[in-house]
Amino acid sequence: MIIDYTERELDLLARLMRAEALGEGELGMLMVGNVGANRVISNCLTFKNIRSIEQMVYQTPGGFSGKDAPLFQSRATTKELELARRIVRGEYFHPATHALWFYAPGTGKSCTSTWYDQALSGRYKNHCFYKPAASVCPQLY
Repeated sequence: MIIDYTERELDLLARLMRAEALGEGELGMLMVGNVGANRVISNCLTFKNIRSIEQMVYQTPGGFSGKDAPLFQSRATTKELELARRIVRGEYFHPATHALWFYAPGTGKSCTSTWYDQALSGRYKNHCFYKPAASVCPQLY
């Protein structure tokens, strides 16, 4: 396990993954989970006071917009909880391995080379992922 969690927090993570990336399939949802876990682990930049899944999900400002989406409101399914468990146990998926941010630029649009002054680590379907330098957030490396 890479981060401590309660069953309630596992449900929150699973719901966030669904709300942010249902259209990206299971792998896209797992990558969103990676970004969330990284924010709990990182202790750098705007995530210095984020030490739990609940704090990560509800961080303001700078949190995930998915928490306000209708897809976030209902309990996670068994499959979604299984995906979230994979994240808290330490599975990582490139390009989200060291990422702290992602966004969807829109259909047919390219990823910008930086986001919040951080480098593009890659794209998966409609999401562009961004990672800090190892010297900035060594906990992620």
